[in-house]
Amino acid sequence: MASKSSSQGESKGQAAAAAAAAVPSLYGRVLPSPPAVEFASPEGRRLFSEALEAGTMQGFFSLISCFQTQSEPAFCGLATLSVVLNALRIDPGRRWKGPWRWFDESMLDCCEHLDKVRSHGITFGKVACLAHCAGADVRAFRAGQVTVDDLRRHLVRCVSSLDCHLIASYHRKLLGQTGTGHFSPIGGYHAGKDMALILDVARFKYPPHWVPLPLLWEAINTIDEATGLLRGFMLISRNTTAPSLIYAVNCRDESWKSVEKYCTEDLPNLLKDDNVENVLTLLSRLVKHLPPNAGNLIKWTIEVRRQEEVGSNFSKDADGRPILKVILIFPFMLLQGQNFAPYSKPHCVFACRKRCYSKSMTLSFFN
Repeated sequence: MASKSSSQGESKGQAAAAAAAAVPSLYGRVLPSPPAVEFASPEGRRLFSEALEAGTMQGFFSLISCFQTQSEPAFCGLATLSVVLNALRIDPGRRWKGPWRWFDESMLDCCEHLDKVRSHGITFGKVACLAHCAGADVRAFRAGQVTVDDLRRHLVRCVSSLDCHLIASYHRKLLGQTGTGHFSPIGGYHAGKDMALILDVARFKYPPHWVPLPLLWEAINTIDEATGLLRGFMLISRNTTAPSLIYAVNCRDESWKSVEKYCTEDLPNLLKDDNVENVLTLLSRLVKHLPPNAGNLIKWTIEVRRQEEVGSNFSKDADGRPILKVILIFPFMLLQGQNFAPYSKPHCVFACRKRCYSKSMTLSFFN
């Protein structure tokens, strides 16, 4: 017999399904033109050809090679980020399906639960958070911090290179389109016409299209009612820092929750005792109270490092296996922004903190 709560859940689900069925089905919408120019139209193809010749379509081919349609009506932010991360050839470090590592909307959940995104969409700040957690270098700009000239300058730099992509958060109404807030990557720029190419991830609704950059700026320079903050744009590129500096681990999985508890609750108490004679005493205390599955975290880190770089900096044992010197070298710890480092010159950092608005963990290694 189903519980009362499950019965209520089923009733709500049935009601939502009935409401969705009552809405007339749609097959695309007519792109308002002007102001937009459809990418596949004769004029759109001419703009593409001229921009390609001018060198401001450099990132287009990597984006289009990985392009995907958002799988849910409210997944525009997740789909946009998936396209950009895959276009930059950033390795997610975990499986998508089968043996393959590949970014997918379903994997971008460290900053917001997918169910909430499915029902309410996602904000500008959360998309930037997701990009950080995925290992990308992110420069986010709210409209109040920049001008249309800044947008143009950053866009020209991005579309003229192969290692940067621009994501725009904008309001469709300013472009004469139906709907409200939306995310999409910008695939190119035509300097002569001052137009940007929006690769709309809602391909079931509108095809890719060119829009005047000043008008796109007006659409960006709007307030998101969900947060009361201005929208903006962000520049996403590969992180060029040394490998294995930061790893984000989704702690919603049961296997990581005890490790997070150890870092956020147990460690402060262990470190309150001032009677720590030396490093070995501190190490003994910390290791003794490690949760049973802490070894899984270290094994996972080694696996990611192997995948990340063939020429690892790890020393190796007699059989050529990498040795991970974590905590055993030096217990320099950062805990929720507090510095518990009574010793100088740390060889490594094991940082555990809540980040990205959800339970996740960060591992930092300084070689």
